[in-house]
Amino acid sequence: MADAKTLKTTFERNRELLTIKPTKGQYTTTTKVRLYNGTTCEIEHKHWTFKADVGKTEGGNDKGPGPGILERAALGSCLAIGYSKWAAHLDVPIDKLEVDVIGDVDSRGAYGIDDVTPGYKSLIYKVMIESPAKEKAIHEVIEKADAHSPVLNSFTRAIPVDRQVVITLKKDKHDRPMEV
Repeated sequence: MADAKTLKTTFERNRELLTIKPTKGQYTTTTKVRLYNGTTCEIEHKHWTFKADVGKTEGGNDKGPGPGILERAALGSCLAIGYSKWAAHLDVPIDKLEVDVIGDVDSRGAYGIDDVTPGYKSLIYKVMIESPAKEKAIHEVIEKADAHSPVLNSFTRAIPVDRQVVITLKKDKHDRPMEV
């Protein structure tokens, strides 16, 4: 279990390592997503495998949370973990912590209707913390964690996204691409 002492120790050890050897924190990571049964996705990263899908009202199989849920979960969990780590680093005890992520959506954009931009119109995250610490110390934890949150940063700035496409054409018995 990750207690405050363990979080503080690992936070400070990693911070020192990355200060001495910045290249240790620079890497490329890949998550594989395989589509099956029309809308169900199997997501694989390292030793974790889980599913994403859309609900039946969208023609899906409802076999897992949808991409929007995973987006909000990524933001909320990154923030919560960051608050926990920074609180441990700054010796601010936390008894209870919750993050609600609320998104305003106009689904017309996903269907190409009325030139509506797809995706969230806005996001709000609501942080609820119970702690015996002084309010100023808790705000310092929140400010530090927010300023160094990778997912929050990715949500609030434009990052380059490139696309690479690999197409394998099915061939007939004469090794010619099949006509559809």
